[in-house]
Amino acid sequence: MVVVLLLTFPLTAVAAAQRRGEELDTTKKWAAGQNKQHVITKNTAKLDRETEELQHQRVSLEVGKVIQQGRQNQGLTQKDLATKINEKPQIIGDYESGKAIPNNQVMGKIERAIGLKLRGKDIGKPLEAVPKKK
Repeated sequence: MVVVLLLTFPLTAVAAAQRRGEELDTTKKWAAGQNKQHVITKNTAKLDRETEELQHQRVSLEVGKVIQQGRQNQGLTQKDLATKINEKPQIIGDYESGKAIPNNQVMGKIERAIGLKLRGKDIGKPLEAVPKKK
């Protein structure tokens, strides 16, 4: 029996051995030659262990309604708003339905795009332009 590792011999060598009638046992390493990192982040691990007692904080329905109203007041669809802030339309849908885990960067982009506050005490109030300090 000839053992051939696909990674060490070219396929022509394998084909030649088959033509000679030799018995082959080929082995392929899983994910060999791919640039994949198998890193589990803390957030992913927490989601995997999520139970009824321990759940990630989700965007409130109040914030979802403010996003929806602000978007509609500007005449934007979910896809238009997503394009405007360089995110996927599904993310806007998740935020509006209250399924999303809040991300301050995304919330900030949405706030600037619709001109309404989504964080803090004044949710739904107009966003005031704060001058940048130099």
